Amino acid sequence: MLDRRVVWQVGTYSSVLGGFPMVKPVKTIGNPGSWLMQAFGDASHYAKDAAHEIHGDVISHPKVKRIGIEDIRIALRKGANDFLALRTDVLFIAILYPIIGLSLSAIFFHRELLHLFFPLISGFALLGPIAAVGLYEMSRRRENGETADFRAALGVMGSPAIGAVLIIGLGLVLMFIVWMLTAYLIFTLTLGPEPPISLTSFLWDVFTTGAGWAMLVIGCAVGSVFAAVTLAMTVVSIPLLLHRHVGVRVAIETSLELTRKNPVTVAIWGLIIAACLIVAMIPLFLGLILAFPILGHATWHLYRRAVE
Repeated sequence: MLDRRVVWQVGTYSSVLGGFPMVKPVKTIGNPGSWLMQAFGDASHYAKDAAHEIHGDVISHPKVKRIGIEDIRIALRKGANDFLALRTDVLFIAILYPIIGLSLSAIFFHRELLHLFFPLISGFALLGPIAAVGLYEMSRRRENGETADFRAALGVMGSPAIGAVLIIGLGLVLMFIVWMLTAYLIFTLTLGPEPPISLTSFLWDVFTTGAGWAMLVIGCAVGSVFAAVTLAMTVVSIPLLLHRHVGVRVAIETSLELTRKNPVTVAIWGLIIAACLIVAMIPLFLGLILAFPILGHATWHLYRRAVE
């Protein structure tokens, strides 16, 4: 009797096998039970990998140090040196950031979502830590005397920590989405719900009406909370993951501990980043070609000075 999981195929072989007909099994579709067991096995394997990315390889937390304005100055100087040393490869990466910003801005203008343009620009910085991961890797390699070109930056995708980095990146994307939804709600409760008919009328309503000023004040206050939370969670977390595969939980806890231990210094660092990005965005985002890579490299060096 034929087995239900195989089909027996009769074939005639050469004289090497004596010329006798011979049968061979050809595998076909297995039963649903085997599929289910295989699916559970794969799911448990992926769950184990995800849990490992969250918890990492270490038991104790990395130690954070006291840092001050001088550490920020040194980090910025070293970041500028990295940019000058690697500018050909860095520019290829950095130019993508303003292109993405311009593309998103064009979409918002085209779809008459002018009231969300400023939240888009300000929220765009929330994605900076994950966008700069290639720059962190280049600074790490240059510090170790390794090749630090554009291919090395792409090589970060093969890092053992890339899974953990992507988990944090997903969190930043969700943070950005929540911020945009919050900004839309603030507009709806103040100047909305009807979208502005033109840029001129929108700016007039913003700066000459009480509802417009209310939107500005509330929006900036809420936006600063989003920025502060993001900064506290990512000030050193992603560079730490690239340097030591500690896992998402330990990386974020270390970043929060650094912020708790150095609140003024981290706040000043955040203000420097915000000021640089705002100024860099004014000339059609072109300033980001310089500001973005320097800040990215400097973040790596600030991490090296802040975490033992």
